[in-house]
Amino acid sequence: MARFTEPPPLKEDATEMEKMRHLLLTMAGRALYAKRKCTVEPVFGIIKAILGFRQFSLRGLENVGDEFDLVAMAWNLKRMFVLAG
Repeated sequence: MARFTEPPPLKEDATEMEKMRHLLLTMAGRALYAKRKCTVEPVFGIIKAILGFRQFSLRGLENVGDEFDLVAMAWNLKRMFVLAG
């Protein structure tokens, strides 16, 4: 299968576009490109987008921690309700 093999060597006079295409055809290039598919910290994005939580109302590390605990609890309750049907 083509996806499990390395492409033939690149020509000496290859253009930048050909170099990039060749890189993406190599095993290392495919592995690097595959990392773009992962979702980074989706829960924080969901909390911002769905729950509308964008900034803390309280000041101080302890207060912010308590406030975020409430936000996380709200997210977990919402998630439990959706999963329970």
